[in-house]
Amino acid sequence: MYDNQDRYVRTVDQDNMRIDWDVPIEMNDGIVLRCDVYRPLSDGTYPVLMTYGPYGKGLHFEQGYAPLWNRIATAYPEILEGTSGKYMTWETVDPEKWIPEGYVVIRVDSRGAGRSPGRIDCWSPRESQDFYDCIEWAGVQRWSNGKVGLLGISYYAMNQWRVAAMNPPHLAAICPFEGSSDYYREAARHGGIKHDMTSLWYPLQVESLQHGLGSRGHTSRMTGELVSGPAELTQQELDENRIDIRQDILDHEWYDEYYEERNVDLADISVPLLSCGNWGGNALHLRGNVEGFLGAGSEHKWLEIHGLEHFTEFYTEYGRSMQLAFFDHFLKGEDTWHQAPVHLRLRNVDGTFTDRDEQEWPLARTQWTKYYLDADTMRLTLTEPLASSHATFAASGDGATFTSAPLTETLEITGPIAAKLFAASSTEDADVFVTLRVFDPNGDDVTFVAANDPHGLVATGWLRMSHRKLDETRSEPYRPWHSHDEALPVVPGEVYELDVEVWPTSVIVPAGYTIAVTVSGCDVELPGEGPWPGLYGVEMRGNGIYIHQDAEERIPAVFGGETTLASVPEQRSYVLLPVISNE
Repeated sequence: MYDNQDRYVRTVDQDNMRIDWDVPIEMNDGIVLRCDVYRPLSDGTYPVLMTYGPYGKGLHFEQGYAPLWNRIATAYPEILEGTSGKYMTWETVDPEKWIPEGYVVIRVDSRGAGRSPGRIDCWSPRESQDFYDCIEWAGVQRWSNGKVGLLGISYYAMNQWRVAAMNPPHLAAICPFEGSSDYYREAARHGGIKHDMTSLWYPLQVESLQHGLGSRGHTSRMTGELVSGPAELTQQELDENRIDIRQDILDHEWYDEYYEERNVDLADISVPLLSCGNWGGNALHLRGNVEGFLGAGSEHKWLEIHGLEHFTEFYTEYGRSMQLAFFDHFLKGEDTWHQAPVHLRLRNVDGTFTDRDEQEWPLARTQWTKYYLDADTMRLTLTEPLASSHATFAASGDGATFTSAPLTETLEITGPIAAKLFAASSTEDADVFVTLRVFDPNGDDVTFVAANDPHGLVATGWLRMSHRKLDETRSEPYRPWHSHDEALPVVPGEVYELDVEVWPTSVIVPAGYTIAVTVSGCDVELPGEGPWPGLYGVEMRGNGIYIHQDAEERIPAVFGGETTLASVPEQRSYVLLPVISNE
């Protein structure tokens, strides 16, 4: 048990819980991290649900994310039923709903964040070792039954993959809810192109909660204490106590040791796994949930994919009842878990969902269907074009859009997508963006409430031309895998074969609608004058904050030329769609 003489530790009994604030956990290098422990009032032993991350265990959800809290209150009131909401923090479970179910909930401030001292180094081996130490600490406390589960969103999901691959003895099950599993391909670079989200997110959500901000930071409405601890570090000390994540990604274009040490061999994961993805997380987390599920070595593993905002289904009864059944089974030994290997909430164009159980991913009955990009007619066709033609577009413009004829019957697209393009650049490199779109009978884009955009596009993929080298051992026709370990030459005017990974999607398209593919040299933006909702200072126009606009990375002289798509014999560009037959 921890030292109750520690001057920061306080234990209170309130709201039918016993709460230990600021409990110390010593790491293997001697540094002490701080956690909050929520547990039942009754003595006994209970399974543990843990999170470890940089978002400040003392920062209330509404304090840090007021617009999203208001969205919960107005759009999803069921989330606040049966709870005061007083102890809710960003992307972690609500203790008031889990303590009555017989769980202990622990939130750990990661090294260098909140009330834990040290240097912030996101997703590093040091963080993974810390998480391991925290799990092992929790597994032997007098109120623990020795079984620890991991449950959280985003950052609190991403680091689950990493620590689970280390196989802590007391780790019993994990549920990474919308959590990337490949730092290079999902969080840092898309097809080799720098992803701006990480650079936008880090100052606002991590630096703002760094340990040592003291009185310059937030005061917790839950405890009355300083969220970032009492220490008052100078600006120089703060700078020295964190990585420069934007510069790190700029400095490391290729998959090297920097990324290798932040990734793991998913096959090393052996604990039961429930991987929950979001169709609308199609530029950060979705791929990680799918690839994590496929790659994990766990004998017992499940995949679930839903929609809506990044946080919504984590807290709804749909999501929470699923989580509870999973952990009750694997942490308590109860007969509560009977879910199919894959459960999908398929997207309808009106914003509703159709729930369906499946047995595998990709679906065994998928009809992998080529839709050709006819540069002569700008049509998306099922038959290979006869004419030889080319489509040229400015890399900084709207690109080239290929549209199908109106559908004569319902079309379901569910699964991963690949584009085979034959393209040339007028410059020494080019970035290629592939966007799957659906248009209604009026010609307007069909969009969906997505993880970080209320009007998310259907599916997206990216590839830097010089990064086109494939890892043939890991590639599939429907999901190319690029090694990102060496630059292949790009001679202006030369045509190159590009295999573009477009992240998985689901959409049921009615008759009368059309499907389309836009190939461009930059992010597709929905048309219109707005006003558009904003986040992190970015207008959300279909891609949310998942954009690629860093001028230091995308130098106009290199990436601002013209791109030409070829459609000639032996070089027919197409997109491979996962068409599902339910007859």
